[in-house]
Amino acid sequence: MPMLFYQLHEMGRAWMKPWTLLADANAKAFGADGTWLSNLPGAEQLSAANELLYRIGKDYEKPAFGIHAVENDDNDRTYPVVQLDALVKPFCKLLRFKRYTDDPAHLEVIKAQPTVLVVAPLSGHHSTLLRDTVRTLLRDHKVYVTDWIDARMVPAESGTFSLDDYIAYIEDFIRHIGAEDLHVVSVCQPTVPVLAAVSLMAGRGEATPRSLVMMGGPIDTRQSPTAVNNLATEKPLAWFEQNVIHPVPMNYPGRGRQVYPGFLQHMGFMAMNPERHLESHWDFYRDLVKGDDDDAQSHRRFYDEYNAVLDMPAEYYLDTIRVVFQEHLLPRGKWVVAGERVDPSKITGTALLTIEGELDDISGEGQTRAAHTLCTGVSKADRAHLTVEGAGHYGIFSGRRWRTQVYPQVRAFIASHAQGASPAQAKPAVKTARKKAAKRTTKKPT
Repeated sequence: MPMLFYQLHEMGRAWMKPWTLLADANAKAFGADGTWLSNLPGAEQLSAANELLYRIGKDYEKPAFGIHAVENDDNDRTYPVVQLDALVKPFCKLLRFKRYTDDPAHLEVIKAQPTVLVVAPLSGHHSTLLRDTVRTLLRDHKVYVTDWIDARMVPAESGTFSLDDYIAYIEDFIRHIGAEDLHVVSVCQPTVPVLAAVSLMAGRGEATPRSLVMMGGPIDTRQSPTAVNNLATEKPLAWFEQNVIHPVPMNYPGRGRQVYPGFLQHMGFMAMNPERHLESHWDFYRDLVKGDDDDAQSHRRFYDEYNAVLDMPAEYYLDTIRVVFQEHLLPRGKWVVAGERVDPSKITGTALLTIEGELDDISGEGQTRAAHTLCTGVSKADRAHLTVEGAGHYGIFSGRRWRTQVYPQVRAFIASHAQGASPAQAKPAVKTARKKAAKRTTKKPT
């Protein structure tokens, strides 16, 4: 049955497709202004019910970043933005979001701004989940982002992809961009492999990024374990291998590859908060009936992103369960990657800012802050921590709190450690971050 499970899912999708297309057609027919169907009694309810059915049953493709322009920090200039492939690997593209201007003065400003590598999670959703993160950073930085590829779209002849490979990718991306004036922002899952990559590079004597900004990540999941952490520890590794790993069906380029399918991950996401999702869909139906287009469109935007998932390579997923959640090899100092021990104390020339959400139910309080305990080679003057009051997991990198509370401190921290910044410039920014962090948490910064 495990061999057939993914195939059965694909058969179910194929069976549902005519019905979802019919539901879409019905929604448009009963909802279009000026048609005789829209004038029938109950047309609003029929249109709303059919659109809800369509959205529940439809396929959700990978969304586009859709960042075509960005304003500068003073809101007095709009820069066109072009998305470029800076480096392409079998399992990931390194994207560059390049701003353009024909004003020589503004061009010099852009050239002088720090370079940021945003390492997006490989944990079910596409990197476009960080669209708001990228768009905001583009106001003041040159931005690169990792765009992980759906494993079912990677031909089997491209080989496997493990957590060690993930770390090697991050190292290659850092070298490709150049570490001399690079600042790395990792969100959630990649905090662990990013810290490992930089630790290994430091241990070899390679140049390392000027700063690391780590947001809501599982550096040490022994601290304030969440339901997500508990799930990973309650079952042995063999259970995950036997129950959630399946071969890709024949209708994809990666046919035969062992993966953790996106549809199973999506079921897990939904199961975490079923009442909230049911209420959201009911509200969507009522908004459609009332003709509240703004709220209905907000629902569409959110679930277009939330429902778009990718398959993860089995080797990488199982490595993460074992290394990060079950054996805690990083905080215990026992993690060996390709024969080299991961030792964060080797990092000396890289500043460190950790960020946590007060209400984060995915990475609990203290899990990200634990990086300070490990990075003993980083001076206290170059370290800071921020706990964002009232923020959940997504609120620290997307939405109003990210833009108004978190980003200003991230920007100040990066600026204070950018190439050419003097120690006198660096200290006030670090102290400011610490002072604001202290107001938002009862614990002292590390």
